[in-house]
Amino acid sequence: MVFLLSACNESTRRSNARSTSKARPEFALFNFLKLNFRWLLGAFLLALFSGFGQTFFISLFSEDIRSHYELTDGQFGAIYMVATLCSAAIFLNLGSVVDRFPVAIVSAFVLSALSAACATMAVSNSVWLLAVCLFCLRLFGQGMLLHVSQTAIGRWFDADRGRAISLTSMGLNAGESIFPNVVWAMTLSLTWRYSWGIAATSAVMAIPACYWLMKVPRTPTRQEGPETKPQTTRNWTRPEVLRDVLFWLASPAVFAPAFIATAIFFHHKHLVGIKAWPAGSFASGFIFLSVATVASKLAAGPLIDRFGAIRLMWTYHLPLGVSCLFLALGQSVWFIYLSMSLIGIAMGFAASIFGTVWPELYGTKHLGSIRSVAVSGIVFSSACGTGVTGWLIDAGFGFESQLVFMAAWCVYSAGSLFFVSGRMLRRLKTVD
Repeated sequence: MVFLLSACNESTRRSNARSTSKARPEFALFNFLKLNFRWLLGAFLLALFSGFGQTFFISLFSEDIRSHYELTDGQFGAIYMVATLCSAAIFLNLGSVVDRFPVAIVSAFVLSALSAACATMAVSNSVWLLAVCLFCLRLFGQGMLLHVSQTAIGRWFDADRGRAISLTSMGLNAGESIFPNVVWAMTLSLTWRYSWGIAATSAVMAIPACYWLMKVPRTPTRQEGPETKPQTTRNWTRPEVLRDVLFWLASPAVFAPAFIATAIFFHHKHLVGIKAWPAGSFASGFIFLSVATVASKLAAGPLIDRFGAIRLMWTYHLPLGVSCLFLALGQSVWFIYLSMSLIGIAMGFAASIFGTVWPELYGTKHLGSIRSVAVSGIVFSSACGTGVTGWLIDAGFGFESQLVFMAAWCVYSAGSLFFVSGRMLRRLKTVD
């Protein structure tokens, strides 16, 4: 522990000293990690524990929850949708606390609330209490923890923002790879409620480490030399962003992946049933998802730092659309692994791009409140992904047919964002 404290304090001193230097050498990845250890690790841990509120984790218990509470696919999807919609509405204002309070304090509070929600899931016997638990899991897990992590990194890094976002958001991918298989192994000998109890304990144990790692802000630096990526020179306020036509033109395409990925993860056991795939096959697919996501993030970070997130923001819809077609039309179990790999590629680029596009476009001073608008929209979209698709399944409209429509939506979204990104680049060149 003494060595860890010394290493982190040294990284703080050297990184802040580097921020005042006019010459910036080209650091290798290892040196970048070494110099920025504490901030990267802190944001990574926040992203990791956000997994407890993500759909991929909650859906692992969907059959147990529906059986225990005697709910249909549509009923559970409706409860999940309402809980997520309510969390999006609250998050719209709650997200701005990152602009007003230290990151370390906000992180400790959010982890405490998430732990309480997990603990309640372990003992709940009421449908109403289930809805409250889902609301808290979505608000503090899916919403706030990732928001705090990416807002801090977006504000504390400049020249290497893309690489920093890519590395720290891999915490969520680590959770996607580890948690499903751990839960599957645990449920072989224990009831599903024990998993939620362990999740609650883990979140509590993470509070001291995350608080200490995030309590010292990092001073951002701008790369010197020719500027290749476009970036605004002023800080927009949230009311200004809400009046920006380009923000609303991009929103339907930006929110599409949340709808699609959440629907696939939430209904994956239903899909496995109608395809007659082996039990546990989709859980193994999360490993492919995580590996592909990590690989795409490693590729996306340097590309974003070189070209800017705005130029790349349309690209990731195409692999997502192909993955929908594979799941809709494929019959072999191998289509799970192909599709999950493509979803991972799309999610990796999406997480890296939209962790950096908002500070590029609107600045960093009000980043927390601006991101809260975007994240609320994403959470709203994910809520619709479970509720609408579950209602359609109950109405007799097959999930495979829905996936074909989702593939078409991805093609439209790619074209829409390609057009909007060009308008954004022209505005930055004209105004800044």
